[in-house]
Amino acid sequence: MGALVGLEREYRAKEAGYRTHFLVSMGSALLMIVSQYGFDALLGDKGIGLDPSRIAAQVVTGIGFIGAGTIIINRQIVRGLTTAAGVWVTAGIGLAIGAGMYMLGICSTLLVLVGLELLSHLFKSIGLRSSCIELTVNSRPNLDKMHQLFMDKGFKIISYKVEEVGYHGGTVFNVSMVVKSHDSGLSPLELLANFEGVTVRLFE
Repeated sequence: MGALVGLEREYRAKEAGYRTHFLVSMGSALLMIVSQYGFDALLGDKGIGLDPSRIAAQVVTGIGFIGAGTIIINRQIVRGLTTAAGVWVTAGIGLAIGAGMYMLGICSTLLVLVGLELLSHLFKSIGLRSSCIELTVNSRPNLDKMHQLFMDKGFKIISYKVEEVGYHGGTVFNVSMVVKSHDSGLSPLELLANFEGVTVRLFE
């Protein structure tokens, strides 16, 4: 079940693939089984009780460290949140399978795959994609035109930083900006492809 979720992440070239998800789900199932049955031999001893949920609860807490490792913050853009959530829910699937709730684990896996794939296609037109753009503009008028072009095309400018750099041939403007746009819409590179006086570097 975990490997199925991981295959979807692997297909999209995300930070954690099928091997990570497989190990998380298998490890969670193993710990759940140990939590329930691993201490049966001690139950008859005086003063010893058993809380079957104790180890399982630690899995829920501990898996957060793996999830945090898949989250990347680069140039003001956060990546890996969906993968981190996928690792977390994969641990839950493993716990369900380990507890003998096979149908719950299978149904949860199907719902995860539906959430990752089907919903992405259904809401692609309204989803927003973040892009970090670094560009060099050769004049102040072109800088203003470029900024207005983004606004006219419906891009949401999240942050905007301009640095004026002088050299022997004149002045250029180094711009760093984070914009959000629709997944199915025009990309920043396409928008600036025919814009004169601009050199673009795009990070997505």
